[in-house]
Amino acid sequence: MKNFRFAGGIRALGIVGLLLGLASRGQAQAGPDSVDVLVRQAMQQLRIPGLQLAVVRHGQIVKLGNYGLANVQDSVPVATPTRFFLNSITKAFVGVAVMQLAEAGKLDVAAPVGGYLPELPAAWHPVTVRQLLTHTSGLPDIMPEDALVTANNEQAAWAQVQTQPLDFPAGQRFAYNQTNYLLLGRLIDKLSGQPFAEFIRQRQLEVVGMPRTTSGDAHDVLPRGARGYTFTQYADGQVRRGKQLRNLFEVFPPSLRPAAGMSSTAEEMARWLIALQQGKLLQPASLATLWTPGRLNDGSQRGFGGKLNGYALGWPTVTRPEHPAVAPVGGGRSAVFLYPQDELAIVVLSNLQGANPERFVDALAACYLPDMRVADGFGLPPTLRALHRTLRQRGFSHLGTEVKKARRRDPAYALPEEAVNAWGYSLVEQGQLNDALAVFQLNVQLYPGSANTYDSLAETYAALGNRKLAAQHYARALALNPQNRTAAEYLKQP
Repeated sequence: MKNFRFAGGIRALGIVGLLLGLASRGQAQAGPDSVDVLVRQAMQQLRIPGLQLAVVRHGQIVKLGNYGLANVQDSVPVATPTRFFLNSITKAFVGVAVMQLAEAGKLDVAAPVGGYLPELPAAWHPVTVRQLLTHTSGLPDIMPEDALVTANNEQAAWAQVQTQPLDFPAGQRFAYNQTNYLLLGRLIDKLSGQPFAEFIRQRQLEVVGMPRTTSGDAHDVLPRGARGYTFTQYADGQVRRGKQLRNLFEVFPPSLRPAAGMSSTAEEMARWLIALQQGKLLQPASLATLWTPGRLNDGSQRGFGGKLNGYALGWPTVTRPEHPAVAPVGGGRSAVFLYPQDELAIVVLSNLQGANPERFVDALAACYLPDMRVADGFGLPPTLRALHRTLRQRGFSHLGTEVKKARRRDPAYALPEEAVNAWGYSLVEQGQLNDALAVFQLNVQLYPGSANTYDSLAETYAALGNRKLAAQHYARALALNPQNRTAAEYLKQP
């Protein structure tokens, strides 16, 4: 079972699998031109109406791309001046603003917020500014379960949330929460002496030269603004992805615009990233703090999950041994990946909620950094990557033999269950089901008491059309974990 990524296992991987499969095949001759191929394939598979791209390499914008329609109704194509809502990418600008105030000596990110905003409930006072920025505050969320807060009810919502108890002690866990950024907006207002949006305009947008980057929401008439779209439908209290493209009307009341209220273009976002790295907005030490993931009380770091496994000061992070990244994402529609060690950044802005471009940005990056190719085992732990490369040469039928040889060389040689499971799904995403089958078979041998290993193997047999063996292994998965609904549903099929 792919319990650490997207729900739904192999069947839900069809779209992403086709993208990464194309990337794996196309990257043998990877280069900037292949970016267009990958983007267009992503748009086709994910049904993205319009998309804007910028690539920064060695401090220069080396590629700008405009694809599809900014406005489907009127057949308006995406162009370089087209503006897209940034949604939660706005939080990255807030992080920079807070560090600018810290550089000016107006705040300490390690200090309790109550020292700056004494009017807050007493229970909120010990929460630090860093815990607000990293979503580890434990404060109640002003938008629980995505409850709609508008200009008409924001004052009532603010009054109500202040009566709620803490969700957990500060620093105990990660919980994405819009109250955190509402407070950061108030903090910026107070310490800068001007509204949050004006402070960002003067201290960031004007410094960089970003005239098309603004604060607002769908109520504002935005010249060259892209329309928002979604395939999500709400019926009988259930959220479903339908087949019909629908308009998306996004509203961000003033108090919540520090969380999700900005619009920009890919070109201007690229210029902003360059200015950050060139020290025009922050000093190097402040930049290092900005991009350091928050830590929980037990010393661990947490994030959204999957590759976004940490959260720094307004910036989600991709913590990994090779090609780590800081990666603001917004609205399930846009992503900004900056690879600090590689002098590379990629901006993808789209007008489709649910496009989630963070799933394919690494494939675009591999066009410029060939050792990021998924086909070469990028993303796997070093032990598995070495094994993967050997098997690409010899064939995955030699998997068992190679593992035995490795154990003879090193008795402590170990293959963690989750890592092997992730390896198998990486192969699935590349369309290599038979190779994935060999990996999942090995995992069952290594961990015969795990329901998850049998589930993954059963999924693969089902995808290959072998119903007998799929049912056999689903039955074993269900026996080990009676709560496995996927297995139970499969076994009910005639």
